[in-house]
Amino acid sequence: MSDNSHDISTLNGLIATTIDSADGYTEAAKDSEGGRFVTLFTSRAAERREVATRLQQEVARLGGNPEDDGTILAGAHRMFLNLKAVVTGQDDKAIVNEVEAGEDHIKAKFEDALGDMKLSPAVRSVIESCYSSVKAGHDQMRDIKHSMQH
Repeated sequence: MSDNSHDISTLNGLIATTIDSADGYTEAAKDSEGGRFVTLFTSRAAERREVATRLQQEVARLGGNPEDDGTILAGAHRMFLNLKAVVTGQDDKAIVNEVEAGEDHIKAKFEDALGDMKLSPAVRSVIESCYSSVKAGHDQMRDIKHSMQH
């Protein structure tokens, strides 16, 4: 049996970032003005929790201990703390800007993992399938942000 520690460590890092992302969307949904983006943010939060669950299942399959919490001091966490501060003002444009910054972060984390040649093919495949959801969320928030700049 080969050593799965690198795969497990990479997956757990993605799990923590994905949980941060889901939490950020949940916060954004609570504070969106007039509820304009509540449905979108709530559905993205649920989608991110599904991604985290899929990654956790892969860690368990590899015999590891799946991460079940977000990061403490990682970049995504700081961004979502910024988001929480912004949403108290309930300005949708500011909320979307912060959510999109968080999306840039999670997308970069998944792309870094996909560029890691030390990952096993099975783990790379799981990350690729989760990445399609992450990229769709990123692109949607980017497009919303750009539409609000006019």
